[in-house]
Amino acid sequence: MEVKTEAVSQLEYNSLREPLIIPEYGRHLQKLIDQVTEIKDKEERNKAAKYVISVMGSLNPHLRDVPDFQHKLWDQLFIMSDFKLDVDSPYPIPSREVLNQRPEILNYPQNFPKYRFYGNNITYMIDVAMKWEEGDLKSALILVIANHMKKCYLSWNKETVEDEVIFQHLLELSDGKINLFKTNEELSNSHNLMKVNKKVSNKSQFNSGNKNTNSKNHKKKTNNNNTKNHKRN
Repeated sequence: MEVKTEAVSQLEYNSLREPLIIPEYGRHLQKLIDQVTEIKDKEERNKAAKYVISVMGSLNPHLRDVPDFQHKLWDQLFIMSDFKLDVDSPYPIPSREVLNQRPEILNYPQNFPKYRFYGNNITYMIDVAMKWEEGDLKSALILVIANHMKKCYLSWNKETVEDEVIFQHLLELSDGKINLFKTNEELSNSHNLMKVNKKVSNKSQFNSGNKNTNSKNHKKKTNNNNTKNHKRN
């Protein structure tokens, strides 16, 4: 009875254990690194650290000889030792400050544009056009942008649209710097642009229809072959 009581008293509960720094390696490896950290002789500590690296690499044997992967293992070794391990590393030793450093905030695109049906790419194209020098190339680019805006508008509206509406939107999106009202330019016919949109949608439907037809034909052939083999047997 005393032996059983003593054995129970030696049990460790997860609630009493320290949390694992990198749980993927397990608690046994974490304890091994803690023991290596407490070794007083630096030469022995270096040998033990290399042994721990080999154990960590054995979990991914196809990657353990890759230089980048070796660098990652050494970084993880120092992280799991809570940066207390003093050994000679073949790579720069990471620091706690660098690990906890937050990345810079990304500049996300405009989330709520005034005319969503044009998309963010139109805004980028307009910004590029405004930076170009005056000339035929810039005029041609602006006309291409306006026609693309008209096509996007028709995809969303499904009806005809006057060129003046597109000119007004372009004027607003360019902060008044691109004004096609002053020119005699005319955009492509709405009917022709709608034909292009229909062709694109028909192609996508045709491709999806072919996939479904091919899958159905494959299933029919498989069922027929299974039926023939069953009759032969």
